[in-house]
Order: sequence, then structure tokens, then C-alpha cells
Amino acid sequence: MIYENLLVEITTEKIAIVTLNRPEKLNALNDATFDELDHCFSGLQVNDEVKCVIITGSGEKAFVAGADILELNRQNKQSGSVFSSKGQGVFNKIEQLGKPVIAAINGFALGGGCELALSCHIRYASDNAKFGQPEINLGIIPGYGGTQRLARLINVGRALELILSGRMIDAEEALKIGLVNKVFEKSELMPKTMELASGIASKSSGILGYALSATLATNSLDLQSGLDLESELFGIACGTNDFQEGTSAFLEKRKPVFRE
Repeated sequence: MIYENLLVEITTEKIAIVTLNRPEKLNALNDATFDELDHCFSGLQVNDEVKCVIITGSGEKAFVAGADILELNRQNKQSGSVFSSKGQGVFNKIEQLGKPVIAAINGFALGGGCELALSCHIRYASDNAKFGQPEINLGIIPGYGGTQRLARLINVGRALELILSGRMIDAEEALKIGLVNKVFEKSELMPKTMELASGIASKSSGILGYALSATLATNSLDLQSGLDLESELFGIACGTNDFQEGTSAFLEKRKPVFRE
């Protein structure tokens, strides 16, 4: 499928690079973009040629500057709930892809853009990146998962400070509070993100999926239930060919060649 608002590239290292491509609108999320993201990630989920995904924005100004305000302005009580649920569904699909998803955040990541970044598993940012949930300034609240994922990531007090004030923070503050993993100069953002993605893509697809499932379960399970899931998935991993290859390669002092 040819997308109007996305660019999708799959490298020889089995890394998919998904670029939000509405630079004239600072890559704002409109209804058509959500449809394209939904279709794109449904395809990436079942594509055996993809082991890791990078999401970024076109241009130097923005990752995603937020929702399309023209579309947002048309919402009412009934349609607003549907509007929110649709975005949540797409971001849930990204978070639950079963493959690692890395956000390369170049510029503004505000509102829906911040929420898109939050749905990714790892967040790298350029030193000109800006973050915020400014929805309160528009008379609404975050609607694509921001109230839930932000509080889980940086704690409730810090999340409330950002959500209730609507203020914007820079990349260094985002790093300090744990919103992003690392910050790089603009020119280094994609090379460093690709370096991480390449390392991840060299691992076993199946084992990456088990590691994601066990770790993300911390959002919904109590400690003992999470430990039980970890043990179950650990056992499943021990029964795979890639486990035998990985441990044998370590003992034989060579690099493993995973087949999945």
C-alpha cells in the first residue's frame, strides 16, 4: 500500500523505519494518518522480514506536534470518545506489536506526539526535542493514552505536573525525569537509533517477543503474577532452537546465529 502520510523503509538488517510525513503540518496526527498507522503496523506485525521498528518524523522541526486541531475542533461529547478510542487503539497496537519499537524524537513531541512516543518501548531524542501534554490549554485532557502511560513511566506526581500545567519541557529535562532514554545531537539521533536497532535485530525474534511480553506485563500484573509469567516464558525460551544456539555459541566462544 502506498501511504500519503507515512514513509516506510525496511532495511537489509530487518529494521522498519516508519516516518510520519506531514512536515507542512509538523506531522500532526489526523484521521487518515491513524488509518495508515493502523494498516502499517498490522503489516509489520506479521512481516517476518521485520525484527525491530523505528518511528520518527520528517523534517527537522517535529516528531509529531500533536493532533490535527482542525479535526479536533469538530468533536462533541459522543464523537470525542470515539476519536479518543481510535487513537488509543492504534497506539495500543504499536505497544503490543510483539517487536521492539524505538521512537527517534526529532523536535516537537506534543500532545498526541508525546503519546505516540510513550507507546514506543524505547525513546531516543535529539537535543532540540520538546515534550508536553498541552491539551489542558485547549480545554480537554490527553486522549490517546497520555494520562495512563505518562504516569506509569515517570510517576503520578510528575505526570500531573505536566498534564495540569500544560507546560513544555526540553530534552534534558525529559531525560532527567525518565521520559526518554538518551539525548543526542540532531546529527547523531538516527545513527545512534539505528545502532541500537541493529543490535536488537541481531537477536532471536521469538526471544525478543518473550522479553517484551514479560516486561510490559508490569503494567497490568501484580508482582507474583508477573514472576509467574516470567517463569513460564523462561521455560518456553529454554525449549527453543535459538536457546540451544545462544548457549552453545557462548561456550564455543563464537557469535550466535539465530534462525528465528
